[in-house]
Amino acid sequence: MSGMGDLFTLMKNAKQMMEKAKAAQADLAQKTVAGQAGAGLVVAKVNGLGELLDLDIDKSVVNPGDVEMLTELIVAAVADARQKTADARSGALDQLTGGIDLSALGIDKSGLF
Repeated sequence: MSGMGDLFTLMKNAKQMMEKAKAAQADLAQKTVAGQAGAGLVVAKVNGLGELLDLDIDKSVVNPGDVEMLTELIVAAVADARQKTADARSGALDQLTGGIDLSALGIDKSGLF
């Protein structure tokens, strides 16, 4: 009968972990992370889910003759902000799982948040 007890405990712990994961995801969604490029000339703000919320562009980089540079700065700032968000999600997941390496179980943690 201990096998059933172990299974029940495992299921209970999994349910608690999922509830904590949902709470952590909701918490991350409320956070704003800023990424920048060009020494702060372009700043992208994303929420904890990686959704772009705001984009600040310094007027000095708005040059109709060099739209390519501005485009590159925007892409770099958004990428920086999204990487910071991914790092925050990974940190939250590591805290939730106690640092257990889920990849050893065949679980890709990037898809959990």
